[in-house]
Amino acid sequence: MRRLVLATVLSFLVSPIAALAAGEVNVYSSRHYDSDDELYALFTEQTGIEVNIIEGNTDELITRLEREGDLSPGDIFIAVDAGRLHKAVEADLLQPTQSDVLAERIPETLRHPDGLWFGYSKRARVFVTSPDIDADFVTTYAELADSKLEGSLVIRSSSNIYNQSLVAAMIARYGTEATQNWVDGMVENFARRPQGGDRDQIRAVAAGEGDLAVVNHYYFARMLAGSDAADREAAGKLTLIWPDQQGDGVHVNVSGAGMLKNAPNAENAKALLEFLASNEAQKLWALANFEYPVVEDSSLELPDVLVGFGTFKSDSVNAAKLGENNREAVRVMDRAGWR
Repeated sequence: MRRLVLATVLSFLVSPIAALAAGEVNVYSSRHYDSDDELYALFTEQTGIEVNIIEGNTDELITRLEREGDLSPGDIFIAVDAGRLHKAVEADLLQPTQSDVLAERIPETLRHPDGLWFGYSKRARVFVTSPDIDADFVTTYAELADSKLEGSLVIRSSSNIYNQSLVAAMIARYGTEATQNWVDGMVENFARRPQGGDRDQIRAVAAGEGDLAVVNHYYFARMLAGSDAADREAAGKLTLIWPDQQGDGVHVNVSGAGMLKNAPNAENAKALLEFLASNEAQKLWALANFEYPVVEDSSLELPDVLVGFGTFKSDSVNAAKLGENNREAVRVMDRAGWR
């Protein structure tokens, strides 16, 4: 596997890897997990197709692809969060992939309706609560705006894509006006100025700075199962709640991939996209990172920490809506004073 970090090669209009031989696939990825290297190595072992990785954040990769234009060597674009995948759609960088394998294995709500991208793992936005409150105190997203939570809620800033996608999902469910009222109420309940990442919200609740954090489930799982003793102790004090289990279900997002419009190795790209939906790949893409696989197969055994979280009902909003509603979500958050 050949790996290039975007910051070291941005000055090139066309990457040197464009001249490499056939039997390869060029992946532009803003997802950076160690288990992904194992994933690509397994694909190469099974197919003989070499995987070349160019890493960067989503905006950097999209800028590079736009500069490269028709001469781009890029075959596949990978991003975490449907909101970020949508940025590539808006930039007209992706092409549809027609595949019976992907249509069969990936649920319709977790892939773009025109086949422009496919979700390969599920990430749920859940509540983590203090032991000082009853587990039934807050069970729905709507209750985040209830005055009973005044001074209790800790959460990341409005610039975070996970929060933007949560608000976008609420717009898809209930419309802009109702979502505005909900976000206005949430902001009134903040325990502190939004700051830090999801782990910081969990640590804040454990330290008594708030009673409830809104976080992606895998951050909590990593803290519980990780090697950092302080994080294990902090997370061990808290309880995970799956919101809206009696209603529309917990908000889920995806980490996903799509074929780039000018892919010079389109057949290899399709082979990799299909491989990512295999059971072997799902174990490395999703389970190794404590995300949930999109493929429903009983042989995909969950890690103990996820088994401990129990089962849950997911919402039915198509993940593509999270990107389509992103701008409106940001406007709602701005009007509410969520910084």
